[in-house]
Amino acid sequence: GLWLVSSSRHVRYANGKESLVNDIEQTVKFISKFEGFSAEPYLDSGGIATIGFGSIWRLNGTRVHISDKPISFERATVLLTRQIRYFERKIEELVVVPLNENQRTALTSICFNIGGGNFQSSTFRQKLNRGDYVGCANNFWQWRRAGGKIVKGLVRRREAERLLFLDSDGGYRK
Repeated sequence: GLWLVSSSRHVRYANGKESLVNDIEQTVKFISKFEGFSAEPYLDSGGIATIGFGSIWRLNGTRVHISDKPISFERATVLLTRQIRYFERKIEELVVVPLNENQRTALTSICFNIGGGNFQSSTFRQKLNRGDYVGCANNFWQWRRAGGKIVKGLVRRREAERLLFLDSDGGYRK
């Protein structure tokens, strides 16, 4: 099926810069499809304590611990939404070329998964900032490891992010 993309909106940052920000619904659906939901804390494929939809941070800003109490689906959604907005701002700071909504969703997904520091130092971001959109997307595959091992789920996720990034028709296919 096709998930229709809701329209983006313009926001003005404190520095006066205006930007297009995704309707968060597409990004939540895309990321949660790969992360899945767990009320209980668990160790992800990289051995990092995680909860909800792949969150490593609690609402109070501290790291999740394996001994944490379970959280509700609603609280997990709040955590996911907060992290998506954080990575949208990170992308805004670190990307100098225009992006469409699918590109923003794909980048937010990969940033959510690899972290802002890895995004900042990534080859795919460097390619993107040189205007090489295809080269950027075709470089996502380099981020398919956890704990030094190739993870099938990350291979699938990177390919889905690549296809979404390169899809400009305004829709996300499951």
